[in-house]
Amino acid sequence: MEEHSIVVRVATLKDIKHVNQIIQETHQSALQRGIGISNRTPESIVAKMRDGKSIIAVTDKGEWVGFSYFEVWESGKFVSNSGLIVSPDFRHTGVAKAIKERIFKLSREKYPTAKIFSITSGIAVMKMNTLLDFEPVTFQQITQDEKFWGGCKSCVNFNLLGYISFIGSLDMIHEKVDVHAYCLSTHPSSL
Repeated sequence: MEEHSIVVRVATLKDIKHVNQIIQETHQSALQRGIGISNRTPESIVAKMRDGKSIIAVTDKGEWVGFSYFEVWESGKFVSNSGLIVSPDFRHTGVAKAIKERIFKLSREKYPTAKIFSITSGIAVMKMNTLLDFEPVTFQQITQDEKFWGGCKSCVNFNLLGYISFIGSLDMIHEKVDVHAYCLSTHPSSL
């Protein structure tokens, strides 16, 4: 792979040209890894870019490298960091961590008192959340907004979410579910 300088920054409408690639790679990655990722429309990604609610990583030549966004719930009481995806050519280079750090920083700048959380079924993001000082929480500690949970319905692991919600404890999740366990976490500064 050719050496590139990578810039991690707030996405803008100039980045719309990368939307289809972001959506395709997100879908492919979920299938290959067997993880749950809620479906996103091109319009939803464009809206995040337009509203300053997303981070993009690109090379100095304009090649797409990675992406993430945040969503606001309950009038700013909660912010979910979501949609982290990195192009296969740039995985294992530290880009995902840089994007995750930047989306957290942007979330905190825009919503300084919000509880920031992340839900994942991927072990790599679980580890990254831990490295970034996120702490495990239960479903009861994050937004109860119906629109948030409605968006989860397009995730392949939605039935597992219902099971987890029913048992209500991460300790029980780890004892009973060893594949696709969800890591709900909030950053300590959010507590």
